Amino acid sequence: MIGSRHLRECFGRSEARNEMLAAGERFSNYHPMFRRFLLLGLTTLLGSQVLHAEPEYPAMGPDIFDRQLAGEVLIERAVIQARKEDKRILVLFGANWCPWCRRLHRLVGEAPALVARLQRDYVLVYVDANFRRDKNRNAAVLKRYGDPVKQYGLPVLVVLDRNGIQLTTQETNSLAAPTDEETVRQFDAFLAKWTLAGSRRTP
Repeated sequence: MIGSRHLRECFGRSEARNEMLAAGERFSNYHPMFRRFLLLGLTTLLGSQVLHAEPEYPAMGPDIFDRQLAGEVLIERAVIQARKEDKRILVLFGANWCPWCRRLHRLVGEAPALVARLQRDYVLVYVDANFRRDKNRNAAVLKRYGDPVKQYGLPVLVVLDRNGIQLTTQETNSLAAPTDEETVRQFDAFLAKWTLAGSRRTP
């Protein structure tokens, strides 16, 4: 899954901590003046990580959409992976304030049918489209795919072939159901329709 921030944070913090420990072991060997500059740099780095780790909407829990990474970069990474694995790309445009986005996020991570479908047939990409905080957030990416958020609201799905060519756009209100079980069935039926096996294979 590309672009879902909180799944990467634990690894990121652990990696940063290891780097700090290694730097600390060498710290005592440095010239006093250089130690001051190094300490200032580490403090700035830690401060930026703490700020970055703060959820956009703390009351709703950890972020599921990364506010820092550009959508263009996330989709480029997905295209590379999709070409290598011969898969379709599923782009989920949403926002950290969106309850329906969070419900979908939970289902794609917990429902066995969706987990299996996505792992087998898709590269899943989360792209932040939170216009409440920034009207230009990933605006160029959205425009590339026909401004689906303006048409359908959040969340909205865009399916790409392995070369990044848009195949379809799907609003998600029709996929929502009172129960998780029915929502999973409807979502899985949509995904099955747009897999390589379910539609014409693209070059």
